Amino acid sequence: MKATLASPGRNWFGQPPGLTILFLTETWERFSYYGMSALLIYYMSKQLQFSQADASMIFGLYTGGVYLTPILGGYIADRWMGQRRAVLLGGTLMAIGHFALAWEAQFYTGLLLICLGNGLFLPSLPSQIGDLYGDDDPRRGGAYNVYYVGVNLGGLLAPLVCGTLGEVYGWHWGFGAAGTGMCLGLAIYVLGQRYLPAPRAPSASVRVEEQQPRGKIRLAALLPLLGVGLAVMLFRSAYAQSGNTVALWVDQSVDLRLLGWQLPATWVQALDPLFVFLFTPFLVAHWRRQAQRGREPTQLGKMAMGAAGVALAYLLLAAVAAASSAGDGPVSVAWVLAFFVIYTLAELFILPVGLSLFARLAPPGLGATLIAAWFLAAFAGNLLSGLVGRLWLPLGPAGFFSLLAGLAGAAALALGGLCWRWLPVSPSHKPPASACVPRRPGRPARP
Repeated sequence: MKATLASPGRNWFGQPPGLTILFLTETWERFSYYGMSALLIYYMSKQLQFSQADASMIFGLYTGGVYLTPILGGYIADRWMGQRRAVLLGGTLMAIGHFALAWEAQFYTGLLLICLGNGLFLPSLPSQIGDLYGDDDPRRGGAYNVYYVGVNLGGLLAPLVCGTLGEVYGWHWGFGAAGTGMCLGLAIYVLGQRYLPAPRAPSASVRVEEQQPRGKIRLAALLPLLGVGLAVMLFRSAYAQSGNTVALWVDQSVDLRLLGWQLPATWVQALDPLFVFLFTPFLVAHWRRQAQRGREPTQLGKMAMGAAGVALAYLLLAAVAAASSAGDGPVSVAWVLAFFVIYTLAELFILPVGLSLFARLAPPGLGATLIAAWFLAAFAGNLLSGLVGRLWLPLGPAGFFSLLAGLAGAAALALGGLCWRWLPVSPSHKPPASACVPRRPGRPARP
């Protein structure tokens, strides 16, 4: 059962108006999340006096928990609460959690509230995107990349605002600004309700005979996603270090002086979302041209290239860290800039593409649940990143960054193997009943 499209025929910026509402809601929600996250590792190590190993482990547990709770939250949204109410309740819990962090005694309570609220919010908002488009709408393929720009616009603003307030004026000012951002996101979502898809009935109300035939066909299509999820878990154990050990290395080893002024270390966290914001339009246009020529890479092919790119970025950091430890002095911020250029461009090939892949394979009535399964891989990867982060001091920067390159490289090989074994449909075309087709012996590769 497909939800009714909202405001048919109307367009804002060439897209349905509802995409703008979801875009802006996600922008401010990510502002709150990344604003707090930019401060978290520094707050624990400098204000709360946690050891590096403990701070990295807690960071991994928290960011992992943020992606674990959507598994239950997505089920609740699909089966009981509905997507709209899940977004509103989840956003409210997150706002309370951010404000709670303004008191040191409520540190763990604040983290718990953010994780719980995020569980309802995170799968329920993007699962509404597909209902804005008809099945054959050519804009559908790039919609998730456009949405991902909203994610990173919030991520760009967050370190500049929350990071500056936290480092210069006090940690609690930064956490308070994060909570305010979440409230703005909720306000936009409430005011823009008329532009969103008509609310779905919980999937339990859909007749069983309508679900069963397609559900059986889709089961085989979902099996490759298990392998994708395991590869993404491995990838995220390296990818998630940018806000953890990489942030610590920047604070300790990189010369952040510019024109006689010391830049706040949290500002470096704005580079990734800045480059997402700059690169996405060009990348989406490039993929569209490739699709017109019949040369667009498959979704798994894009993801394998993305993981390989992140491995290359960490190899660059390993070489820079080795040169610095050999006596070349503090690391120039230019090398950090180069790292994030490669890292971000590679990220665009894997994270929004993977989200789109999982969303397109969702059976009717289970959109939020399957998107939550994508976040399960993120949970496991971020949790693993906390364990990997404990090796920072024993291995040293050069050895540690080399390890991260190896982890991302292994994920690239796994995704490449899945790409060879399975043939996911091009993201610009309507998926068939089984969107992942096993490659037959001797069957030529799809371009």
